[in-house]
Amino acid sequence: MKEPSIGNRSWLWALAAVILVPASAALAADPWITFEGKDGPGKGKSIVFVSGDEEYRSEEGLPMLAKILAKHYGFKCTVLFEIDPKTGDISPNQHDNIPGLEALDSADLMVILTRFRSLPDEQMKHIDDFLNAGKGVVGLRTATHAFAGLKGTYARYNNGGNADGWQGGFGKHILGEQWVNHWGSHKKESTRGIIPDDVKDNPILRGVSDLWVSTDVYEVKKLPEGTTVLVQGQVLTGMDPKDPPVQGKKNDPMMPIAWSRNYKASDTGKEGRAFCTTMGASSDFTNEGLRRLVVNACFWGASMEVPAKADVDIVGAYEPHMYGFRKDEEYPKDFKPQQFIAGGEDLAPAGK
Repeated sequence: MKEPSIGNRSWLWALAAVILVPASAALAADPWITFEGKDGPGKGKSIVFVSGDEEYRSEEGLPMLAKILAKHYGFKCTVLFEIDPKTGDISPNQHDNIPGLEALDSADLMVILTRFRSLPDEQMKHIDDFLNAGKGVVGLRTATHAFAGLKGTYARYNNGGNADGWQGGFGKHILGEQWVNHWGSHKKESTRGIIPDDVKDNPILRGVSDLWVSTDVYEVKKLPEGTTVLVQGQVLTGMDPKDPPVQGKKNDPMMPIAWSRNYKASDTGKEGRAFCTTMGASSDFTNEGLRRLVVNACFWGASMEVPAKADVDIVGAYEPHMYGFRKDEEYPKDFKPQQFIAGGEDLAPAGK
């Protein structure tokens, strides 16, 4: 299929909200969206996608992934958003309100792309319970620094924290690394994914090739013992996949940009599977290789057989914005979750 493009297409959002969303979905008041898969290996299993960042457009990328997993594989996929409680709008700058996290109580997998969120205890409890149950986690891009400013029971989740047994917070303790720094030059040096020879038979890498993303490589200081590095990030001299690699220390050695490991949230918690990639901006997912890598990771994280070559064709239109910070007034007006149903109307349940 023709790869989708990146563009500044806010008019598409407005069109989707007004025309493409079925009346039953438009009337739904829930500040999240759910795609009910029909048939496939994922039938009867549930994935919750947790978005909430102000830079990498998780509110665009995660609904796209949810549609793929629901349409092609039958999973029930629920996408949660950072919501302004006064307006009900998606508000990536809100930081402290992601309603619907109770969906994790019955979920088999969590896909998370948040950045420095400071959620209240009543919302964090669902994440904590999920992790202590040893369920699968897929962390994308800024999930390494998913939380900050937490002051209640779950302050140990804060990025860079020093709670006993939780040094580094959620990123380090669960995924394997916290926020360190940009390694490639941000918005100037893109990333080519290199698969090491010794992991080419890993099931998460089945059918994965031609990995290239416009986001830069993150620095990784030290991954925990037992972590499997799946992809290394080659820093390129520019923002085109044909650009040559940078010479010098940025590529010698290359930084890990995707890995898998087992985690335990607490001494009494069950062991679970975690996959993390520092790729994952909505614009990155125009790359078929990255979509397949993450879909494979979802199967692996849910302890399911990974397809030989996962179908990752995009469901409906996908015109992601280039990443970058925006102010609230720069987002579309009436920016509701239901507009991301467009293209997946046959999957969305009628009403609530």
